[in-house]
Amino acid sequence: MNYRKWMLGLLVILLCLPMWSSGARAATLQITIELDGETLVSDVPPYITTSNVTMVPISVISKGLSAGVDWNQSTKAVTITKGDTVLKLTSGQQFAFVNETSVALETSVQIKQGRVMVPLRFVSEQLGLQVIWNQAAKHIALYSNVEPPQAADPQTPTLPVTPTVPTPSAPSIPSVPGTKTGKAMKGAWISTVFNLDWPSVSSASKADKQKQEFDSLLDKLKAVGFNAVFVQVRPSADSLYPSTLVPWSKVLTGTQDKDPGYDPLEYMVSAAHARGLEFHAWFNPFRATTDSSAATLASLASNHIVKTHPDWIVTSGGKKYINPGIPQARQSIIDTVMEVVNGYDIDGVHLDDYFYPSDSSFADDVAYQTYNSKAISSKENWRRDNINEFVHELGTEIHAAKPSVSYGISPFGVWRNKKTDSTGSDTTAGVSAYDNMYADVRTWIKEGWIDYVAPQIYWSLSFSAARYDKLVDWWVQEVADTNVELYIGQAAYKVGASDQSAEWQSGQQIINQLKYNEKYDEVGGSIMFRANDIVVRNPFGLASLLTFYNKS
Repeated sequence: MNYRKWMLGLLVILLCLPMWSSGARAATLQITIELDGETLVSDVPPYITTSNVTMVPISVISKGLSAGVDWNQSTKAVTITKGDTVLKLTSGQQFAFVNETSVALETSVQIKQGRVMVPLRFVSEQLGLQVIWNQAAKHIALYSNVEPPQAADPQTPTLPVTPTVPTPSAPSIPSVPGTKTGKAMKGAWISTVFNLDWPSVSSASKADKQKQEFDSLLDKLKAVGFNAVFVQVRPSADSLYPSTLVPWSKVLTGTQDKDPGYDPLEYMVSAAHARGLEFHAWFNPFRATTDSSAATLASLASNHIVKTHPDWIVTSGGKKYINPGIPQARQSIIDTVMEVVNGYDIDGVHLDDYFYPSDSSFADDVAYQTYNSKAISSKENWRRDNINEFVHELGTEIHAAKPSVSYGISPFGVWRNKKTDSTGSDTTAGVSAYDNMYADVRTWIKEGWIDYVAPQIYWSLSFSAARYDKLVDWWVQEVADTNVELYIGQAAYKVGASDQSAEWQSGQQIINQLKYNEKYDEVGGSIMFRANDIVVRNPFGLASLLTFYNKS
């Protein structure tokens, strides 16, 4: 009898072991860090303070971020140097010096078990990196020279599948007989945020150098066969032109609202037209800042919207957003766009997918109660109506002022999944334009509010969660029998990137996608993200491949 009780007790213990071990793993889940897809090794585990600040040893800063680090034991101060940036943090002080300017800190240097620990987000952002924190995975992704995507790539759900079928590499797609290889639109996005494509950081306040750099970039793009550029003129509620409404962008001089000494937009439009290239002014509609660090907020000009209308601003996912639910806030953005439409000889107005953020909560309960004049019963539908109002009103003003100006939007590539909506695409994306960004693109197309749509189909021909070909098929059906042009947004930035899978380790992926586009007359061309990834980084000779394709 005692033997049976002993065996029963042992069986219970064995059955509980998996739960205990799983709980132990969850409790000891360590913070992981990567920079541009490469894992950074920390000789001691990072940790999170009671004020939710991630602390890392200075070795991560020196080895991982390639910054100079000097620790003064007597003053308990660490000096971090990279390029022209010098940071000084002292243990026990709730502020740091950034190039001799005092900046408030939540947590400064800490000494733990004899190791010098510093706040990772603060240091990284001061060195020009973007920081994305994944709470569930305890993972920090740092980005340099690249803007983090608005929405993460869709992930294939974990399902029991037997047998496992290997993911095929990108198929070679022949040109379709009877179709022309060259599509009308051959566009490239030129990013100015973080000085990605233009102007370079080293050209700050050097008008002649900025002009030379832009000329060189256009010459390279034209040589490849591009015929249009989509240039980011409003990266963070600021401008690359003299504006009476918003401050000068800091990408021109290093300081927001500092006059660069010339009109960059006027020069860029003229330079593009001189080469026979269309110039489309690209606006980030509702993004106010790229981060919400104390240093960034302190550096904002007095006429930046975050300071002039803090009641219009919502902080979400580490960024400041202009609240789309406030009519006056929406109109302020429309006024900014119209300043460019009326003042410059642009060929088009282009919006990206910065509407509501897809990856974080958005505190707009008060706006929902205050500005819901249509008595819309759900906040989700109210949000979509806000964006619809904005899209429609902006288009109306553009077309009334200059009917020749093309007006288009580049939404996230998945409108809705078929599982959620039977009329959606055959995809399993974890994020969709309609459900997460509240972008009702179908309505914009059917109502004819926009002249073209350029969905960002940034996935390969073999990516099962959101295959390029299936999404092109779906968008073709959406624009059928309408007057809305369809251009496909393509991910040149993924070619040769170290964090991408095998099918992107060749320029042929982009070529095969272009060949697939030839299948449809409804596809009027493509826009590639982004310029430097094609004609400067030029992975696997992508520029030559595109040149040959465009001339064939």
